[in-house]
Amino acid sequence: LVVNSKQANTAENTLLFVTSFSAGGFPEMYSKEGVVCATAGFAVGVGVTYALCRKFPMNSNRNISESIIEVIAETPSDILGSIPRSTASSGVSKGGGPAIYESQRAVQEYLCFHFLTGMDLVPYSCAPREALDFTKRCAQLCKKHACKNPQLALDLGCAVGGQSFELTRHFQEVIGIDFSHAFVDAANMMRDKKKTTIFVQEEGELMVEKTVGLPSGINAGRARFIQGDACNLPKSHFGPFDCILAANLLCRLPDPRALLNRLPTLVNTGGIVVFVSPYSWLEEYTPKELWLGGKENEGKPVMSNSTLKHIMSGLNFSLVEEADMPFLIREHARKFQWGCSHATVWRFKGKR
Repeated sequence: LVVNSKQANTAENTLLFVTSFSAGGFPEMYSKEGVVCATAGFAVGVGVTYALCRKFPMNSNRNISESIIEVIAETPSDILGSIPRSTASSGVSKGGGPAIYESQRAVQEYLCFHFLTGMDLVPYSCAPREALDFTKRCAQLCKKHACKNPQLALDLGCAVGGQSFELTRHFQEVIGIDFSHAFVDAANMMRDKKKTTIFVQEEGELMVEKTVGLPSGINAGRARFIQGDACNLPKSHFGPFDCILAANLLCRLPDPRALLNRLPTLVNTGGIVVFVSPYSWLEEYTPKELWLGGKENEGKPVMSNSTLKHIMSGLNFSLVEEADMPFLIREHARKFQWGCSHATVWRFKGKR
């Protein structure tokens, strides 16, 4: 996290701003050679990280959690305005890229996306109701094509766990993996506590409190969540799986082909891989040369769907179903992102 000198000189000491990728716990503060340092997870928020980096007594034994509560209350709105943008915002802008999924705003929005439904999520009769219950519909598609008595499922890009929990209705064990520490922490919290209170944007700076909880019939004990990289999954003691789900993940990977090429070693013969993707390619997530589609090659348009089919058939997977999978993400009370992902289900015919 880089700050300008005007911000850095708000305290008597020169301030060094350091933001780590670990979202767990409270920030740690330390002093070395007169330099005050603060380490905070992205989930705390950029604005709050700045507020924490003001002068504290050197070698203070003060409870850091108390300090956080104090500075959050003191943080001016113009600083809080630097908190990462909504995950429902489109295009490239300041605050984007993978780090957005470590922000507290992203966690709150995805808890809303995964666990609110019906009028609790979108209180308008004109809303596209078929876009609700996205996580449930993804799990149902997996169940529809899974083998008899499926045991082990992998949810790649599990976010805050909604799909993983829905998969526990149909599979004996579900492993959810996400690159975001903040998302994995939230998923584990939902597994352990079953519900939580969130604050979502109503309008401008106004927030409203909502309670989200696991749906009935979920066997949360069957799910476990791990922080990890879908492009660099463990090489041993991992799988094989009866079902692999990757929902709204492909176009957020730095190298989608790295995951695709690994699939034959991860799924059982007769097992399935389910991709759900809007193919929203952005260079802040994936270098353009690694996009599966959405670009031209020698003057001809390349479509992600065609590339995916070519790669998967070459890996000895057969396509068993295609479907549209709409979704709805709330940004604030009167703004939602409606998307229509492309769902494909692939059955592995075995290693050649």
